[in-house]
Amino acid sequence: MTEIPITPLPPQIDCETVATLKALSKASRLLGELKGEVSKIPNSGILIDTLALQEAKDSNEIENIVTTDDELYKASVDNKKASREAKEAINYAHALRLGVDKLNTRGLITVNDIIEIQAIIAPNHPIRKLPGTTLKNKNSGEIVFTPPQNIREIKDLFSNLEVYINDASFHDIDPLIKMPIIHFQFESIHPFYDGNGRTGRLLNMLFLVQQNLLDIPVLYLSSYIIRNKADYYRLLQEVRTNNNWEEWIVWMLKGVEITARETIIVVNKIKKLMDKYKILIRNNFSFYSHDLINILFKHPYTKIDFLENQLGVHRNTSGSYLKQLNEAGLLEKVKIGRSNYYINIELLNILKNR
Repeated sequence: MTEIPITPLPPQIDCETVATLKALSKASRLLGELKGEVSKIPNSGILIDTLALQEAKDSNEIENIVTTDDELYKASVDNKKASREAKEAINYAHALRLGVDKLNTRGLITVNDIIEIQAIIAPNHPIRKLPGTTLKNKNSGEIVFTPPQNIREIKDLFSNLEVYINDASFHDIDPLIKMPIIHFQFESIHPFYDGNGRTGRLLNMLFLVQQNLLDIPVLYLSSYIIRNKADYYRLLQEVRTNNNWEEWIVWMLKGVEITARETIIVVNKIKKLMDKYKILIRNNFSFYSHDLINILFKHPYTKIDFLENQLGVHRNTSGSYLKQLNEAGLLEKVKIGRSNYYINIELLNILKNR
C-alpha cells in the first residue's frame, strides 16, 4: 500500500464520531476514578517508583528487551551487577522521573525535554541526521514504513509536535483524543536512531499528567500493548496507509479504559497493604513512622542504607529495625553478594501479578 506522507499536525479528521465519543466516555470515567483512588494514598508519589519499574519492564519487552521482576528490583537498589536488560529498565524509570521533574517545573513538554529523556533511555542515539532509517516487520524483515529522512523535515515536524502538545488552541479537542494523535506522530517522525518506541510510550504518560488527567504518571499502557502487539503495529500502519485514524484512536482509548481499571485494582491492593503495615508496625514496634512506611513501599527491596539516609538514624539502628521487621514476617531477608536486602514480599507479589 502507498504510504501517506507524514504532515504537520493537526490532522484533518473527524474526532467526534460515535465510536470515538463512546470510547472517550468510558476512558475518561475510568481515568477519573484512577486519579481519585491514587489521591487516597498518602505520599502517592511513591507509586511512581514502584509502578514505573513495571512499566519500564513492559515497555522494554515490546522492544524484545526482556528482564525478570527479581532482576529488575535488585537492579533498582544496586545495579553494579545487573544485567544489561535490567539496567535499561532502570534507565527508563529514571527517564520518567526526569520527565516528571521537568513537567512540575514548567508545565511544558518541549523538544529539548524529549531529547534529554531519550538520551537516558537510549544513550548515544541522537536525532537522526543521516538518511537510511526504515521500520521493518520484526518477523519478516520487510520494510513497512520509511520515516522522514531529511534532518530539516525531522526538526520541523518535531517542532510542530511540540506546539501541538503544549498549545490547546492549536487543536481544540479532548486531550484523551490528542494523546493517540501525539503518539502516532512521534512514532512516525521516528526522530532518533533508537529508543523511539520507549520514549513515545513515556510521552503518553507525561501528557496525561500535563493535562491534569492524572496527578502522577501511573497509567502505563505498555502491558496493554504487549497483549495486543499485532494490533498496535497494524493500526499505526493503517493510519499511514489508509488514514484510518478512527480505529487507532478508539483502540488507544480502549487501552486507557482497560489499563485504568487494572491499575485501580493494583492501587487499592497497595493501599490496603500499606494500611496493614501501618497498623502492625504502629501497634508492635516503637519505631513506627510515616517515613518508614514510605521506604518499605517505595523500595520492594530495602536495605540498611535507605533507612540510615532517609530516617537519619545510625546504621546499627537501621539494621535493628529491619531485623525486627524480618523476624515479625513483614520483610524477608536475602543475601545477594555481600549485601543483605529486606524484601516486602506481599508488595512484590502485587506488582508481579498486576
